[in-house]
Amino acid sequence: EVLTLLVLMYPLLRGLAVHLHSALTGSYIPGTHSIALVSCLNEQIARDIARAIMDKKLAACVNILPKSSALYFWKGELEESTEILLLVKTRTSKIGELSNYVRSIHPFEIPEIISLPIDQGNPLYLKWIEENVPRD
Repeated sequence: EVLTLLVLMYPLLRGLAVHLHSALTGSYIPGTHSIALVSCLNEQIARDIARAIMDKKLAACVNILPKSSALYFWKGELEESTEILLLVKTRTSKIGELSNYVRSIHPFEIPEIISLPIDQGNPLYLKWIEENVPRD
């Protein structure tokens, strides 16, 4: 029972430890923030999804990158298309909610939503992300 309780409480305890460490030392804990990548069919869909993400306060910033070529397998066939890529800067703790929300509004059957933790960066920029994405 104690082990089960510890496993269930781990995310809460980790979050508290990260917050305490950061408050005491003023240092950044690698992985506290993430960049999510979301591919979109065209610029209008990209803008709509970016605005929806921002309206829900799931990110501090969303960059909309211009067209790129993509080659991928879909249903056993090699496909080629152009895509618009979103770079979404947010708290790592928001990635699950962000992913669920984007899947609910994205027109692709299986949208690309992947995230990479931010290991290091400009401390003032990382603080800005922190200030602009509400805690869970």
